[in-house]
Amino acid sequence: MSDFIWVLLVILSLCVAAYQRLPLMNAIIVAGGVLLIGTIFGSLGLLSWLVFIVVMAPFAVPSIRIPYLTKPMLAFYRKVMPEMSTTEQEAIDAGTVWWDGEIFSGRPDWQKLHAIPMGRLTAEEQAFLDGPVDKVCGMIDEWQVNHKDADLPPEVWAYLKEHKFFAMIIKKEYGGLEFSAFAQSRVIQKLAGTSAVLSSTVGVPNSLGPGELLQHYGTEAQKNHYLPRLASGDEIPCFALTSPEAGSDAGAIPDQGIVCKGEWEGEEVLGMRLTFDKRYITLAPVATVIGLAFKLYDPDGLLGSKKELGITCALIPHDTKGLDVGRRHFPLNTPFQNGPVRGNDIFVPLDYIIGGADMAGKGWRMLMECLSVGRCITLPSTSAGGAKSCAMSTGAYARIRRQFKLPIGHMEGVEEMLARIGGNAYMMDAVTRFSTVGVDLGEKPSVISAICKYHLTERSRVTVNDAMDVHGGKGIMLGPNNY
Repeated sequence: MSDFIWVLLVILSLCVAAYQRLPLMNAIIVAGGVLLIGTIFGSLGLLSWLVFIVVMAPFAVPSIRIPYLTKPMLAFYRKVMPEMSTTEQEAIDAGTVWWDGEIFSGRPDWQKLHAIPMGRLTAEEQAFLDGPVDKVCGMIDEWQVNHKDADLPPEVWAYLKEHKFFAMIIKKEYGGLEFSAFAQSRVIQKLAGTSAVLSSTVGVPNSLGPGELLQHYGTEAQKNHYLPRLASGDEIPCFALTSPEAGSDAGAIPDQGIVCKGEWEGEEVLGMRLTFDKRYITLAPVATVIGLAFKLYDPDGLLGSKKELGITCALIPHDTKGLDVGRRHFPLNTPFQNGPVRGNDIFVPLDYIIGGADMAGKGWRMLMECLSVGRCITLPSTSAGGAKSCAMSTGAYARIRRQFKLPIGHMEGVEEMLARIGGNAYMMDAVTRFSTVGVDLGEKPSVISAICKYHLTERSRVTVNDAMDVHGGKGIMLGPNNY
């Protein structure tokens, strides 16, 4: 029995060494030390040492370990695991490793977390939040928007343009607000707590799209033409990526462009013939400039020897001949502007590529390098803002709604849901504060942004369910006087 205990201690010592991430030789020495103690004070003998040496030798000697253990294991995993595509590799390489590296190390340095500065609003950002944001929230009648007009009122559209709500990410040199990621998050949360239509309308131009891509990759001519117009609201952008067949798998989009020569404004120029079918594109029905992602091919070698150039991003004016845009989807009675974008054999010059012809085939890298920033802001902030609204309205309702001569908020089952709503709202707010600070510090936290997007969406779902349960029948009654 004592021998069995000593063997367990040897195995346990190896497990502890692995958990502490000790070098392999150090782990073997620790296990050997435990075995030595067992030999001296226990009944372990020569047989135990022979077994230990036979088991550990293949791991301790590289000339044995590498050819007979490591290589066969790698070969096995290569067979069972799908091969990483170029687009997947670019997606991994595009982001930076920030605090997530500490978490996945298994031994995070909490002092590094405490050293990260808190997000702070500038005086200009705070004034915008207290002024135009409050004002536009007060201009919204959700019943009118959702059930009568199926759109924001014209005066709200005009107000958003006048106060540059669509230009929070655009630099001041082009007429934008150039707000921090933290400030953008605060704005989106406040709008989302008032109206999903309003927050979607403002969030999309300030996320991944023409404005963001132009600032990073556009030619000077493209920047000088589009960015001031985007900042003033003279141009409304959208970004067409999702295809009916590809869905979220952007690398599988069937939309294509063929490099060729064609006539443009009376002259023969080098351009592309585009054929595409996009759907679920927010702001597409009202957009004046469409960012388009497609796969570019050069069968005649007009740009070089490479035939398949890869995913490319271009800007297409809404009045381009052959462009089919303007129809609307109806996303579950939340009528933010969303619809399909189609085109068949549309010819446009190569100058329409974001960054010009030099950026042909580099669209996937462009998208991946900018995606993590937008993911950290718009979707998580929308979820957090909605959760805060649920917390406020549900908490108030549970206080004034009485059953059995006491507020329902004093009932244990309701208290449980209120606690969950409050806890989730607090956590979601904390996550947005943390992740947006990372963006403001210059990080491109692709892993953190993916975690934020997923978990805040899921917590938002739980929060809405709890809020509906507390409201009961009142929660499903539509009408302008529900409260």
